[in-house]
Amino acid sequence: MTVALMWEARAAEGRGAELLEWVRGQRLPGVRPLRSETFAAPGDRVLVITWWDGSYDADVPELTDPPGELVRRPVHRWRFESLGQPAPAAW
Repeated sequence: MTVALMWEARAAEGRGAELLEWVRGQRLPGVRPLRSETFAAPGDRVLVITWWDGSYDADVPELTDPPGELVRRPVHRWRFESLGQPAPAAW
């Protein structure tokens, strides 16, 4: 089974590049995820998705909160369990 963790933060005004740099410099303690991707969106938002081998409630490392001056609101976090890939005809 695979669990995906999503971490999303919105940078303080004009600090999107700094937030992205901070995210890219983070290292998760312990094992490495199966996969990890970082995304950016308008409004200086940064999203990180990590995929882990484990169930929905697996104990896996998560990114911490960035320094308060880099963000305009608290970090949002979501956890999803993979249901597998649908057959191409389902799309």
